[in-house]
Amino acid sequence: MNHSNLAQRVKELRTRKGFSQEILAEISGLSLRTIQRIENNETVPRGDTLKRLATALNTSPDEIVDWKIQEDQGYLTLMSASGLGFLFFPLLGIIIPLTLWILKKDKLKGVNELGKSILNFQISWVLLLCCYYIFIISGVLGLGNIFSNILPNWRFGILTFFIPLICLYLYNIIVTIINTVRIYKNKSFRYVPALRILR
Repeated sequence: MNHSNLAQRVKELRTRKGFSQEILAEISGLSLRTIQRIENNETVPRGDTLKRLATALNTSPDEIVDWKIQEDQGYLTLMSASGLGFLFFPLLGIIIPLTLWILKKDKLKGVNELGKSILNFQISWVLLLCCYYIFIISGVLGLGNIFSNILPNWRFGILTFFIPLICLYLYNIIVTIINTVRIYKNKSFRYVPALRILR
């Protein structure tokens, strides 16, 4: 087992409970220095120390010791495909990958990087979609002469009206499917263009 993962796990469980190192030391009956040494990866908790730590964190010793970064290509493929949620509602393309990312970002290899890439791409896509809707609404409400200059007969050009929208959706579908297939084949992925919102 990678001891740095164990140290990270102890710290993660402690912060999730809202405990400071001092509080964890008090609840577990261990010294503050022991807690600090465990979290700094200077020592590995064993025996009674591990049991006390697990009890204080309301978990099992196995949960602490066995926690490690694993590989799961199936999960990565599912996560990539989850971006297609935007087809049902634009924000689902963000919400579903975000949920999958949060659940496994520190437990499965590659999830953190993939999650950020998908989310950056989907957030950028939703922002572009919103800009398009604002552009359309401003034209419909007559808030400018943009439509009269670009499309003099826009009321009768419904196909022209929807072409950018169709292109936006098709682009997202293509990028998501290509990347999902590449991830399934264990190849690199590229979700572009995207604003670097999550780094």
